[in-house]
This record gives sequence, C-alpha cells and structure tokens, in this order.
Amino acid sequence: MTYRDILKKVDHTLLKQPSTWEQIREICDDAVKYGTASVCIPPSYVKQAAEYLDGKMPVCTVIGFPNGYNTTAVKVFETKEALKDGAEEIDMVINIGWVRMGQYDKVLAEINALKEACGDHILKIHEACDGKILKVIIETCLLTEEEKIKMCEIVTKAGAEFIKTSTGFSTAGATKPDVALMKAHMTAGKKVKAAGGIADFNDAREFVLLGADRLGTSRLVEQAKKKGGDLDAEI
Repeated sequence: MTYRDILKKVDHTLLKQPSTWEQIREICDDAVKYGTASVCIPPSYVKQAAEYLDGKMPVCTVIGFPNGYNTTAVKVFETKEALKDGAEEIDMVINIGWVRMGQYDKVLAEINALKEACGDHILKIHEACDGKILKVIIETCLLTEEEKIKMCEIVTKAGAEFIKTSTGFSTAGATKPDVALMKAHMTAGKKVKAAGGIADFNDAREFVLLGADRLGTSRLVEQAKKKGGDLDAEI
C-alpha cells in the first residue's frame, strides 16, 4: 500500500467554525494536487467551491452537523440546497437521542428521506446517480457497542452507501476497534468511513487494513506536503 493509495481514500476535510474562503480554496487546491477522494467542507462554501473546482474534485458537505438533532425536514432541506449548490457527497449526522431511546424506525426513515432527496435532485437535473453518495455519521463515542451494531444493521437496510464513525467534534474520533466492528457488521456492499483523530499515514494504513474505505482527515495531505518525495513509495 502506497502513500498515494491512501490519499485516494481521503475526504480532505476542513469543518472548523472560523474557516475562511481562503482556507477552503487552499484545501481544494491541495485535494486536486494530491488526488484525494473529495474535499469535505461546510455547506456555506459548497457553491463557491464547486464553481472553483469546476469538476476537478468532488465536493462533500455535512448535514445536521455536528449534533444531529435537527428535524428531518431541516436535514432534507439542507441536503437539497447542498446538492443544488454542487455537492456530490453528503455526510449526515443521525439523531443520537433517537438511538438512545431505541427509535430505530425513525433513524431509518430519516436516512432514507435524505437519500430520496438525493434521488429527487438527480432526477431533476438528469445526472447519473453514481456520484451522489450518502454517508451516515453515527458518532461512535456516544454509543454502546450494542447500539453501534444496531446502527450497522440500520445503515445496511438504508439507502446510504457509507456508515461513518464520527464528526470529530464530540468526545472522541475514530478508533480501530470501532472500524473493525463496523466492517464485521456491514453487509450489502455498504462501506465504512473512519473520521476524527487519524494521526498519520501509518495510522491511516491500519484503518484501511481493518476495513475503512474512506478516511476523513486534514492531516494526511498536510503530511504529504511536508514529506515531499515519492508518494508511490510503500508505507
């Protein structure tokens, strides 16, 4: 596995509250240069970034972020706005309170409502649906192991393509035991995204070997910039 192989799995991320357009533009440039999977940015910058990138890099954004307790109607509206502005990937936060109460039917319905919003948008603008990816952030640090397993079952049933560990804004980020658990319980071709606290390329490699198909991080591109040299070298 090479440095470049890992970079291809990275959603190059900047979601900090004080982020400026100059900072967003810089991560867009870096994402293109280093060949990441996407840039993951706040919704308010999606239109500007999509126009700036002009198809060179998929734009990912976050919905119901970071707490997840917006109403479903608000999350659907956010999703439609983001897609209209040019987002190609959506990372939504579940209602964690519903999980804690065992209201999994409501969690499933909400995920499917956002996926339907993606489908409505695709139909209206006559695009192929391949690029409109929905990832479901379950905030593993706030859930029990039983709840994590149940959410794997829910996301497997739902229309979303990915389950994602974390927002990076709560008490902890991705852990290797959580990624292994999620990989073991996801079926039907659904994928796993690890996000939050990925330290370096060696850490990222371990997450990938455990089953992470995407990595949400800003650190790896920054380290690649400092590293220089051959990105096709083995890690």
